[in-house]
Amino acid sequence: MSGVRRPGARWRRRRPLRTRLAVAASAAVALVAVGVCAAAFFVIRYELLHQLDLSLTQSATRVIQENRGEGPQTVAGECRYLSAPACAQIVPADPAADPDAAYPLPVATPVREVAAGKRAPYYSNVSRFGQPLRMLTTPFGDGRALQVALRADPVEKGVRQAAVLLAAVGGAGVLLAGLLGYAVSRTGLAPVARLTSTAERIAATRDPRHRIELPPGPPGRQDEVTRLAASFNTMLGELEQSVSSQRRLVADASHELRTPLTALRTNAELLARGDRLTPAQRERASGALGRGIREVTGLVNDLIELARDEEPLPLLEEVRIAEVAEHTVAVARTHWPRTPFLLEAGAGAAEAVRPGVPARLARLLTNLLDNAAKFSPPGTPVEIGLTTHDDGLELTVRDHGPGIPAEDVPYVFDRFYRAESARALPGSGLGLAMARQIARAHGAELTAGAAPGGGALFTLTFGAQGPPGGSHAP
Repeated sequence: MSGVRRPGARWRRRRPLRTRLAVAASAAVALVAVGVCAAAFFVIRYELLHQLDLSLTQSATRVIQENRGEGPQTVAGECRYLSAPACAQIVPADPAADPDAAYPLPVATPVREVAAGKRAPYYSNVSRFGQPLRMLTTPFGDGRALQVALRADPVEKGVRQAAVLLAAVGGAGVLLAGLLGYAVSRTGLAPVARLTSTAERIAATRDPRHRIELPPGPPGRQDEVTRLAASFNTMLGELEQSVSSQRRLVADASHELRTPLTALRTNAELLARGDRLTPAQRERASGALGRGIREVTGLVNDLIELARDEEPLPLLEEVRIAEVAEHTVAVARTHWPRTPFLLEAGAGAAEAVRPGVPARLARLLTNLLDNAAKFSPPGTPVEIGLTTHDDGLELTVRDHGPGIPAEDVPYVFDRFYRAESARALPGSGLGLAMARQIARAHGAELTAGAAPGGGALFTLTFGAQGPPGGSHAP
């Protein structure tokens, strides 16, 4: 039942993990110590009694051998002293055959039954002469029984001494268990304490650069807590990179927006004094204002697209990549009439499909085609190739422009990055970053490099199968 709470649940919730671990470890060691002491006590007690019983058996054997054929009598009756031999008496099955002198040991009905052969030999504890005795009753033959007794107080004293000694040992074991439990909890939870301290420091300072110090050793031999700390450090690294990326994005966006916004404000202020401008000046200012608005709108839209890491899953469908390529090439031809676009699809590529969002894939190809056309000299073609191979589907976009300098290749997909040769050209530096983000969201990889014979070559590679529905794919 959900409403029933186990005993101790409230206590466990109110105590820190270190206390609970210390109590659990101490309790485990204490139980072992107490169990060992208890077992040792029973073993010692059994051995002492067993030795006493062996002495009684030996005494009985000697009396039987020395008194064969004797009638009921008291053989020895001085067992009241520690140094004296065992008390011994022969008892008949019939009470009428008892001797006139009283027996030193008590004679009960079970003794008569042993004498009559109706009962097996047995040991018993009796009290006589003001002292505890251990007595053996065994058959003597011819309807008689032999009773042999020794003082049991030395054995009882030894048992008591063993109990006191083992109790002291058990108490020391419990105390040692408490100390060990505290040490185990302190040592074992040290990485957790460091992790908690680091997390609290990050929460207080909002600085993800802090790391948890890990003990030396190969990663394969780390314990679970150390692996947790290492995973937390990895998470902090990703968080630091994400925060740095966001800050860089905000700084870059602020820098990129400053110029068009300044131009917009200047043109708006100029149009506000329209009565002082000629019609030609007003037309130029109005055109510049419209272009600035479109530029800022495009930049803001690109930033919004980049800020979205995933595509809506309901929009996912099977997309024929060749059809998307044909559509984007047709649109690019209208935008760049002076640039020929040549599309060539290999055998089997025209029927290849991949899961994705058609509009987003079209945006990816459009960005690649616009980038290629922007750097292509007038009249030189932009070549688009679509081929299939064992590893999947590959789409290439190649231009015949100046190409990408080797030092710029690692940065072409960074947000707002623009090479020196491209700073005078229109654009915000977000197109290729957006293209790579869309590619990765579709389980593909977009790379850039130099084309054979000059120019830039962008390669979009889809895997043999589309990304699973539960992945980071759109």
